[in-house]
Amino acid sequence: MSVSSSRRVLLSWSSGKDSAWALHLARQRPGVELVGLITTFNEAVDRVAMHAVRRALVERQAASARLPLWRVDLPYPCSNADYEARMRALIERARAANVTDIAFGDLFLEDVRDYRLHMMAGTGVDVMFPLWGTPADTPALARTMIAGGLKAVLTCVDPGQLDERFVGRAFDDALLAELPSGTDPCGERGEFHSFCWDGPMFATPIQVETGEIIRRDGFTFIDVRPTGNPIDTGPEVVLRAASLLG
Repeated sequence: MSVSSSRRVLLSWSSGKDSAWALHLARQRPGVELVGLITTFNEAVDRVAMHAVRRALVERQAASARLPLWRVDLPYPCSNADYEARMRALIERARAANVTDIAFGDLFLEDVRDYRLHMMAGTGVDVMFPLWGTPADTPALARTMIAGGLKAVLTCVDPGQLDERFVGRAFDDALLAELPSGTDPCGERGEFHSFCWDGPMFATPIQVETGEIIRRDGFTFIDVRPTGNPIDTGPEVVLRAASLLG
């Protein structure tokens, strides 16, 4: 879509690298005013769905981005009907706050983009995709993010697509060089999810450390927790079995 003047934009915020880079790019668009970050949380464990990131860390991201956090709590398990009902309530709140657009960090999956467009159709709120086709190939996009100062850690991997030894690794050039052929370097097909802790979208880094690693629901997760020390996300992370995160 073309962006006219005076767009008040909410950004869908997963806590990961793509939404963080979408924030960075959206702020560079003329006439765009970012007014908040939308994050959906699994209300049973108070963490971001799939990324398994603690709410406290997302709140720190929002504070460092100097934007209010719009929380959407989802039941677990969450049906499509539950999700859409809670998102409709969010959209009504957005309209009442004179929000003109909701931005998403999607890269190239047409079915996901079409779902967003369908969900927002007729609501009076438009849709924005700051990352769509910028650049067109995700290897170049991944390198652009890293060169631009974005720092993130892989919080979840799908062992069916990517070896679980990658969980807890830094999203950096070394990681990109080791990814198997066929793995999208941005994890757009669900190979991995991440937590962004530093970059040009933040006023200050989010100080975190990695902790316990667990296997649940067919995925491998690592706990990322607040700390006063910089994160250490080298390839020497050791897998440990556990039952629950948090």
